[in-house]
Amino acid sequence: MLTPFDPSLALGDPYPVYAALRDAGPLHHSEAFFGGAWLLTRYDDVALALKDPRLSAQRTGGWVNHAGEEARTRLAPFQRLFARAMLFVDAPDHTRLRQVLAPGFRPSAWQSLAQDISQDVDDALDALPPGPFDFMQTIARAIPAKVVARLMGLADVRSDDFITWSDDIAAFIGHPAPDLALGQRAQRSALAMAAMFQRELQRRRAAPLPAEPADWTGLLLQAEAQGLITSTEELLAQCVMLLFAGHETTRHLLGNGVHALAARPDDWQRLRGDARLLPGALREMLRFDSPVQYSGRRVAEPFTLHGQALARGDLVITLIGAANRDPAAYTAPDELRIDRKEAAHLSFGTGPHVCIGAALTYLEAQAVLGALLRRWPQGPRPAGPPVRNANLLYRGFDSLPLDATPLT
Repeated sequence: MLTPFDPSLALGDPYPVYAALRDAGPLHHSEAFFGGAWLLTRYDDVALALKDPRLSAQRTGGWVNHAGEEARTRLAPFQRLFARAMLFVDAPDHTRLRQVLAPGFRPSAWQSLAQDISQDVDDALDALPPGPFDFMQTIARAIPAKVVARLMGLADVRSDDFITWSDDIAAFIGHPAPDLALGQRAQRSALAMAAMFQRELQRRRAAPLPAEPADWTGLLLQAEAQGLITSTEELLAQCVMLLFAGHETTRHLLGNGVHALAARPDDWQRLRGDARLLPGALREMLRFDSPVQYSGRRVAEPFTLHGQALARGDLVITLIGAANRDPAAYTAPDELRIDRKEAAHLSFGTGPHVCIGAALTYLEAQAVLGALLRRWPQGPRPAGPPVRNANLLYRGFDSLPLDATPLT
């Protein structure tokens, strides 16, 4: 059915909007997404769609094509860059790129990372004067950015720069109908990020490659030398993707999770009393308020879904945030239950494109929340109204004021 859908209604609290769609039927067509898309809201439908080989991850053209010929022409460099990234290609290229990057995402590659993150958090909190501070700026944005820069081997890069670049990219790809101005800002930032990596690659190529790369950039350079990366353009696309995606989800998980726990002091005390609950609590936080609210696919092979013929090229939006609140999959889905043991959340996707960095996100979030649980016996204390971001895809906060004044 053609569904009136006002994206602005889903920015503050999307879940009632998604529940109404879910209750109205399994499949909806909305003009609000990129000029027209099919929306899936139910858990089983979303999970199956993310695994369906008839649906393609090649969708970057949709960000620019709906805006007309001028946008297609002027944003072509952005589209060419992101179209080569692992997130937006299908097998066999996706399989090849995932195999190249897999060694960098094994837990054995992060041996001291949890301890380093905890130290980073302690250092950041030690530097705070008593009183209000912004958790998003001080911890949720800063720590994941520092981690991904470390893993990329970018010792001399200012994290403030690539956080700003990432914000511009997220604003563009997180808008259901982005205009040319948003696209141009995103393109400038993406190309600035690529230029930074060009300089880094040039510096590294001037020296012999190590036998065992120490970071993700080195891993990609090794793959290039082995012929597993097909061009400099493809290498740059993976670098930009890793730097952008490597901290976006984690920062919003931290912000959303701490905000939820600030309203539930009993859960904070339960987590302080039993650290074994923390991994499950993080999974529940991801389900309850997913940092990534949807994913897109293009129909590669026509088929019929819920009685509706889907044509080649049609856009399918899998509303992950809605699926994670489906009462067919979860008891009392609108409640945060840190000891919940039900269906796996879909916040990292599923199938071939399941997030390669999921384990890293868990490691970072567990290290940060573990440090906060030790430092804040009383729990997070709000110090003012939080400010939600205006992004339909990446749900999180621009600002989350908390109070660091010690209690006596």
